[in-house]
Amino acid sequence: MNGNFQNVLHLFERQAERNPTAIAVTCGPRKLTYGELNQLAEELAVELRARGVGPEMVVGLCVPRSPAMLAGALGIFKAGGAYLPLDPGEPETRLHFMFGDARVSVVVTEQSLAEKMSGGNRQVVAIDELGHLTERETIRTHSEKQNASANITPKTLAYVIYTSGSTGTPKGVEIAHESLLNLVLWHQNAFKVIPEDRASCVARVGFDAAVWEIWPYLTAGASLHVPDGEKLKDPQAFQAWLLERGITISFVPTPMAERLLALRWPNDTALRMILTGGDTLHLYPAADLPFLLVNNYGPTECAVVATSGVVTSQRSEHRLPPIGRPIDNTQVRILDEAMNEVPVGTPGEIYIGGLGVARGYRNRPDLTAERFVPNPFDGDGTRLFKTGDCAQVLPDGQIAFLGRFDEQIKIRGFRIEPNEIAAALNEHPAVSQSVIAAREITCGDSRLVAYLVPQAGHLATVSELRDFLGARLPAYMVPSMYVMIDAVPLTPNGKVDRNALPAPDASNMLGEDVFHAPQTEIEQVVAGILAPLLGVERVDVEANFFALGGHSLLGIQLISRVRDTLGVELSLRTVFEAPSVAELSAEIEGLLCAKLEAMSEEEVQRTLGMAEKAQP
Repeated sequence: MNGNFQNVLHLFERQAERNPTAIAVTCGPRKLTYGELNQLAEELAVELRARGVGPEMVVGLCVPRSPAMLAGALGIFKAGGAYLPLDPGEPETRLHFMFGDARVSVVVTEQSLAEKMSGGNRQVVAIDELGHLTERETIRTHSEKQNASANITPKTLAYVIYTSGSTGTPKGVEIAHESLLNLVLWHQNAFKVIPEDRASCVARVGFDAAVWEIWPYLTAGASLHVPDGEKLKDPQAFQAWLLERGITISFVPTPMAERLLALRWPNDTALRMILTGGDTLHLYPAADLPFLLVNNYGPTECAVVATSGVVTSQRSEHRLPPIGRPIDNTQVRILDEAMNEVPVGTPGEIYIGGLGVARGYRNRPDLTAERFVPNPFDGDGTRLFKTGDCAQVLPDGQIAFLGRFDEQIKIRGFRIEPNEIAAALNEHPAVSQSVIAAREITCGDSRLVAYLVPQAGHLATVSELRDFLGARLPAYMVPSMYVMIDAVPLTPNGKVDRNALPAPDASNMLGEDVFHAPQTEIEQVVAGILAPLLGVERVDVEANFFALGGHSLLGIQLISRVRDTLGVELSLRTVFEAPSVAELSAEIEGLLCAKLEAMSEEEVQRTLGMAEKAQP
């Protein structure tokens, strides 16, 4: 044991002792002072200790974002246990899986959820929305009111959070107290947190960002403010709440942060910084934004945050805003497949070491060994977490996040980072937000699809967007389809939900203002050949074959069908140099004219007859 180890509970209790009447949390009209919150946690701890809770024991905490969530977590800490935050909105089957997998025997929840949480030999401790116990089986004596937190050591389990597994089964991440404390102390120092700060609390209970939202402030004497869920759905409503409450620091999931950046902000706002993370940031802030924007990166397995950095209005040489540099006591290495460090500017996989690294996955030694690997750069037996994320180090030392390896799109042999395309597309004045995905149009033929949230008051045609991207990206990275959506679909944790993106069809695809129909017989034939090849109903005669999703293999099929239909031989080079229906038709007419001059009258009539039959 380490009796001198200062953990987050000790830091909170110090604040409660110094300033018991200071506001700790507000939720609508409900408020709790530090003294009241500490007392509620003490009462809960007594009840939990009586039920056998102690060090290394995981206690379920299933309550909404509320003062009760804070009282519950603190009470579990005071009893010496570790908390498992659970969202009441999760499907019951998933909740019970996590109870079983984490070996939870005690659950703290609201009275209305008690029946849902029960099962097996689990004991349920019910509290109300402020954290008061709703009933007590026995009156605990003062002697039972012992603070088991004295048994907390740096390696003692603090909390467990479940993340989605690649196999479809959630996996529980075990975070020790030393990792949580490192996050808190770095945060307080980096962002100069003081008791006068007013921080928002917006993340879902089961999302690891909630850990980050709570503990740096409750251990610094600041106040937490919980908005109702409706305000989190609309950027204008959330902005109004931030301004009305005088919030000084707010964490906001990346998609919402991008929407907030597009709003006008008063210069006298109390807000001094927005912290964002959880997804790829595509936008840079305006130069006159009256607060700092801080981009953060970190997997659940590394205590929420591993890198952090202020994003300025000055764009990086890398198109996407960087994710900053490693936080205190954290090492971030960009490695190749052989676990060698790659040069500056070269993409590689992110590996993370240091105090933030989790103990591993709960009851999953196999998966723990696979993802938490020995650190080849340190002979002291430390480990690195293998993230599966792709990044590169920029010349100034900051890190540029490139996306997930499993989110990379591979089309016709090209590996494509969808976030790089989205970042370029978001620079267009008609685009508010965008998501890039791959869609299989026909068996084995995938196309890049851009999903766009339009910017109010701005319009763009497909041609304009293609030309705009073509000046910034290689041709193979320019999407062939553009779908209009009202809003980017999000998961419950605020990340982009790619599985919820609609399939492209005539009702949602962005079209041209003017359609240039085929005029000549040859143009009609060529357009009739191209439409089924490209998987579209019609082809504009001025549209670029490759911009519509064409590629070398389709080019070869086009050449073959032109040969079979019109009896002339195009080269693949011709398709590249004359990629529109109009240009190809002109080339074909030239070849036909040359061929006709060398034909007999009978051959001419036969060729013309073939062309007539080929017309759609």
